Amino acid sequence: MIPRTGRILALDWGTSRIGVAISDETQLIASPIGTLQRRAGKRLPLHDFLTIVERQRPVGLVVGLPLDDESLEGMSAILARNMGETFAARSCLPIEWIDESFSTTEAHHVMIAAGRGRKHRVKEIDAVAAATLLQHWLAARRGESAR
Repeated sequence: MIPRTGRILALDWGTSRIGVAISDETQLIASPIGTLQRRAGKRLPLHDFLTIVERQRPVGLVVGLPLDDESLEGMSAILARNMGETFAARSCLPIEWIDESFSTTEAHHVMIAAGRGRKHRVKEIDAVAAATLLQHWLAARRGESAR
């Protein structure tokens, strides 16, 4: 179980990039902090993840699961779950899961509304999607609706 105070780290799975976001200590606001780069055929970027954990000192980990149209776990969700379990085990962080459906689409809308150009959107979309799913998780935890 993730503690009710302290920073929460969130990951948004992607085949080439994993978006990363963090909450504030009071668990009210989620902010994008960057991406972990994945390379085809290579191991997960565990070292980079553990560096973020060391720097940010989170008390828990939230990982988005890319569910299909019927809310079932396909191959992407299985890969995201494997990544989350590996990262949680190596960092000793409690983990929770959230449906990440539409987080990237929602992040695009937020970035366009904020006036972010295409170049910035491409570079930052994964981290903003991670912040979006973390914000939804935080709101749900407080019993609110974020959507």
